[in-house]
Amino acid sequence: MCGILGAWGWTNAERFEEALRKLAHRGPDGQGLWQNKDAGILLGHRRLSILDTSALADQPMRYGGRVMVFNGEIYNFLEVKQQLLHKGYQFMTGSDTEVVLAAYDAWGEACVHQFNGMWALAIWDTHKKQLFLSRDRFGKKPLFYTFVGEALVFGSEMKALMPFMSNPLPHPALKSRFSARLMQYENEEDCLIEGIKRFPAGSSAVVTIADFARRQIFPSKYWFPLAHLPKVANNYEEQVEEFRALFMDAVRMRMRADVPVGTALSGGIDSSAVACAMHHIANSSTDMRIAKDWQKAFVGTFEGTILDETVYAKAVVDKIQADATYISMDPAKGIENLHQYLYYFEELYLTSPIPMIEVYRAIARAGVKVSIDGHGADELLSGYGHTLHALKDCTFDRDYVHHILSLNGIDDRSLGKYLNVLVDLCGGRKGFFNFALQKLMGLHRENTSKGEFGYFNQALFVIYNQSILPTLLRNYDRYAMAASVEVRMPFMDYRLATYAFALPWQSKIPLGKPYTKSIVRDALGDLMPDLVRYRQSKVGFNTPILEWMRGGWKSFLQDTLHTQDFKNCALIEAGSIKANFEALQNNPNATYYEAEKIWADMMPYFWQKSMFG
Repeated sequence: MCGILGAWGWTNAERFEEALRKLAHRGPDGQGLWQNKDAGILLGHRRLSILDTSALADQPMRYGGRVMVFNGEIYNFLEVKQQLLHKGYQFMTGSDTEVVLAAYDAWGEACVHQFNGMWALAIWDTHKKQLFLSRDRFGKKPLFYTFVGEALVFGSEMKALMPFMSNPLPHPALKSRFSARLMQYENEEDCLIEGIKRFPAGSSAVVTIADFARRQIFPSKYWFPLAHLPKVANNYEEQVEEFRALFMDAVRMRMRADVPVGTALSGGIDSSAVACAMHHIANSSTDMRIAKDWQKAFVGTFEGTILDETVYAKAVVDKIQADATYISMDPAKGIENLHQYLYYFEELYLTSPIPMIEVYRAIARAGVKVSIDGHGADELLSGYGHTLHALKDCTFDRDYVHHILSLNGIDDRSLGKYLNVLVDLCGGRKGFFNFALQKLMGLHRENTSKGEFGYFNQALFVIYNQSILPTLLRNYDRYAMAASVEVRMPFMDYRLATYAFALPWQSKIPLGKPYTKSIVRDALGDLMPDLVRYRQSKVGFNTPILEWMRGGWKSFLQDTLHTQDFKNCALIEAGSIKANFEALQNNPNATYYEAEKIWADMMPYFWQKSMFG
């Protein structure tokens, strides 16, 4: 896990190093620079040492006639290394970086299909004078690029590209487009800063001299989830066993590290499953590269708010005998660091990054560099209430209709209520009539063996690939790297993801199970405390924004609203934000979502102040 920077057609090494230092939080353990003045290529690297912490594994790394900078981890590097040893390759380090370079030598661009991991990488071929860029399947690791004058510049964060630009500005469509599409724009090319592009997830590109001269990059998709769906067992019990085996292997690989490993534990099903699996693997696996120091759990607490999950997290801690650190969230302390945190975050989002960054900073203070977390399960297996979409799959199955309504807290099981829910799901009466016609004619059905989705699985696929998950992956990369911590996510293992996509919708919400994500509970329930395993409430790890706006943040936000700087910001509607904030303070029945909207409306102002001063 590191920060990378590269420039082709740029010779000012001093300016390049200035830009590279802006990524120091991503890699505090060292800085490396490689330059070929004849080719006009500069590659830079900020290192967070995880695998083989010796200087032999420093980057930029050379292998034959190629030089690479790499951000991420290849979890199955030992298995890929074994294949390469059989091919006659030799290795000087115990790092995954050297394995990536050798794999590129052996398989060329197709090497990415061998990798199970997260990455953003650049390989310069000194013989062919061409550049290979690649980003992992789901886009866990960021990669941005821009053309500045005659140079192509690329790197891990937008702020590292800005020193190369004579006058970096917010994207002209930021106010109207980005702010309105907070859960979509991460899946798009354009970024918040004009001229900077996002390299797409699951894509690679070979940039030749001709492409460079034309100032163009042509990323191509190397991985499509629906093209790799595996065959799954026919009955739910066998599916549970298959899921358990995949998940355990995903956790095992992500425990490989030569530094201490921990976990951010919320007390929810997903983070608890990860923590309990780590405990089980550490006591049963023979994998020699698993971290010996893995027992640390870190719990963010929100005393006195509905977001506090300490009782559930403590049940897991007691079950696995973890060394737990409880981090009490102080709103006043967090708001003091707001501009610094938003500078690290460098994006827009609905809520503040303060609690998340505070947790990862506590992890770093404890000497832990890797946190193995539970992100991705909600999007994969429906933890947000998208189960209602399954009503369109089971239209005429009375038992399933009642089951799905109950999962969503709907006690009224009358035909009228059911039809009203369906009409809303279809976007109104016209959409409902089109849906009913398709159902009657049998035009929309599910056959996952052919990659055909029903309505419920299609809804999950959209949030996993296009909206919620890409945004979550971006956010947690920034939260953790702001504290120089690497986040690994077993639920994001591509084998597990494609397996979940291949499951029929009934296996995600089986009858008789009064909760979501049943397959996780059934696969790992024997390892978890019953208090967590059978828990039906869901509380996302978030900012208690309503309480904080009325408490620890109130003075800061009031002062901000009255500044001339805020009133003059072209990216916001200052007057309406001020009115909404005052109404929130005076309304005892104000909701979390009203507070969240005020924050989201203010975010472009805070973002501009943090990024541009």
